[in-house]
Amino acid sequence: MKNRISSFIGSILNTYAILFFSQNKVLGGILLLVSFVTPIAGLSGLFCALFSLIIIKILGYRHENIQSGLYSFNSLLLGLAFGTFFNFTPYYVLWLVFACLLVVMLTIILTDRLGKLGLPILSIPFILCYWLVLFGEGAYYHGGLQQKNALLLIHNAAGTGCLVNVYQYLSVGLPCYVCLFFRALSAVLFQNNILTGLLISIGVFIHSRIMFSLLVIGFISALLFNTITHNYPDGISYYNLGANFMLATATIGSFFLIPSARSYLWAILSVPVMFIITNALGGIMAVYNLPVFALPFCVINITLLYFLLLRKKAGKLQLVGLQHYSPERNLYQFLNQKDRLDDLKYFRFSLPFMGSWTVSQGYNGDITHKGEWGKALDFVIEDDDKKTYSHPGNLPEHFYCFNKPVLACGDGVVANVVDHVEDNAIGEANKKENWGNTVVIKHLNGLYSKVSHLKKGSIKVKVGDVVKTGDLIGRCGSSGRSPEPHLHFQVQATAYIDAKTLAYPFAFYMTGEAKKPLINSYKIPEEGQILTPPAIHKTIRKALDFQPGYTAVLSANTMHESIEVFTDESGQCYLYSKETGAAAYFINNGTQFYFTSFYGDTNSLLYYFHLAAYKVIFINDEGILANDVYPVHLCRNKIQLWLQDLIAPFYRFIKLSYQSSNLSKKAGIIISVKQFKNIFGTTKQEMDATIDISETGILEFNIHINKVDIKTKWVRGNIY
Repeated sequence: MKNRISSFIGSILNTYAILFFSQNKVLGGILLLVSFVTPIAGLSGLFCALFSLIIIKILGYRHENIQSGLYSFNSLLLGLAFGTFFNFTPYYVLWLVFACLLVVMLTIILTDRLGKLGLPILSIPFILCYWLVLFGEGAYYHGGLQQKNALLLIHNAAGTGCLVNVYQYLSVGLPCYVCLFFRALSAVLFQNNILTGLLISIGVFIHSRIMFSLLVIGFISALLFNTITHNYPDGISYYNLGANFMLATATIGSFFLIPSARSYLWAILSVPVMFIITNALGGIMAVYNLPVFALPFCVINITLLYFLLLRKKAGKLQLVGLQHYSPERNLYQFLNQKDRLDDLKYFRFSLPFMGSWTVSQGYNGDITHKGEWGKALDFVIEDDDKKTYSHPGNLPEHFYCFNKPVLACGDGVVANVVDHVEDNAIGEANKKENWGNTVVIKHLNGLYSKVSHLKKGSIKVKVGDVVKTGDLIGRCGSSGRSPEPHLHFQVQATAYIDAKTLAYPFAFYMTGEAKKPLINSYKIPEEGQILTPPAIHKTIRKALDFQPGYTAVLSANTMHESIEVFTDESGQCYLYSKETGAAAYFINNGTQFYFTSFYGDTNSLLYYFHLAAYKVIFINDEGILANDVYPVHLCRNKIQLWLQDLIAPFYRFIKLSYQSSNLSKKAGIIISVKQFKNIFGTTKQEMDATIDISETGILEFNIHINKVDIKTKWVRGNIY
């Protein structure tokens, strides 16, 4: 019951915060508070927000959209507008309820329709509903719906009671442009109040330093452009300035686009376009005596978004993929995942052999890897003297790689097979049947792998066979254009034997000598490198094999959390803390476990485990370090983080890095973890942790952070 009440209160605050494209509860609370500067408007807005949340909750609509306020913020706008522009009469509430029902229906329908195109609804449902009310105003007049006169609206601008004195003090004490900035921000709530704008500014700055900077840029750009062009000789109205020009620059520069120098430029360039759209729509709506409201803002955002969605390649102007309702987090998460989440970008290719092999010819090699067939690899086995054969070396059997198993590099279906070409004598090459004995496997549409020069008669598969990663498909030979035994590997877009090559990385492999191995993840091997498939440690892999339905109880001093593994609609797995509501998304690809994102309470035990197990490789070798980078928003020094936020779209001076290693013990493994913070080249250790693993799974994890030691017992709740 307590969680439900907390969730409902959160939905209400989000309904207010989302007016500024936020989920920040502080900003939501400030907006809720200042909406009562005009009491009837504040009450009407809150009533509509509550009414719409209850209705859509009862009717069973999408929980995430209810919780975020997406389904209810248009109702809030309607209530605020009703309270601002209509007199309170005996029938006021009746018409407000029916109008709220209408705006809820429009919101649900437009969310579905525009959502299929990847577009937001913005405030379109509110605008349409309010227009319908105005069109029917003549019919409603005798039913009690009456518009306020202009003098009353001006009188209400300063608020009531002691707020009038505060308003007068601020209007006299602050520069006129600062007052105009605050008044423009208050216009989002249909107010013209300096104090409201000041409090909103504080809330927006707490929410996002990037968005606040763009509100200022939009304000200055609009005033400068108007000074040059004289579009509005008497100045831009405070409402258009705030609800259209300033909000448009903020959303274009930081909400719908990943904040960057380019997004800021597009935000500034949107200002002249906004003048055209605002003037045009103002003229059209004046014919019907309808207010424009934020329609220009809606038009430019939806137009720009759809324009950018039609691109075949994103380029350097990136749209936000997963919306976190925070420009800073959108940016930091994007930068962090751009290089980390290779599991989601590439098909997982494993090495097509066992043991250690050397890349004898790499991409665009000097021998045969030329032009459109240059993105290929040749592999051989060498001894300590870098020789590929034992003496005398005049027969294929003398070569170390000859007759060695060749494996399927990934799951797929066999698409092409050649198995009749004779193996060559050493020094000879069959240029007529260039590729020799070959197996082509289809992994995805447009993605095939090919191994060539296999031994005649050794191929174990036929066209149409389903193969799994690591299945034996043949043996290394010397057929085709192969003067000595070697294995040719390439990735291609079609099933043809002579298809052109594609550059494509292997998912996970080791390089270097046995004493100093290095991990390589989603890289393309280079000529001369010695490659070895990783030796997976079953104990580590089993301990971190969190399947859906897995449960455990975490206990540390007075803290207790029950966690369970779930999958979301896209199939991504996450650990969920029932007590705190925190969620930590992760990937386990069979060779390593790593977290991709965290949402929720940063004082929860799940959060600390997310920090400790940020990246764990399933290899038990004390000389191997797993290195990774945390997103910058996890920095715990808020002053440093806020300073970084202000210039983050242009320059990042904070880097949070992660390092782990696996140490053997008598009855299991200890994973040792460190976190480092680098500021302007100066590195300092911020955290250290250990994870204790046995044959039965995780036993405990200990973390030292913020000068506090937290020892957490891990008790598994189910066995499978």
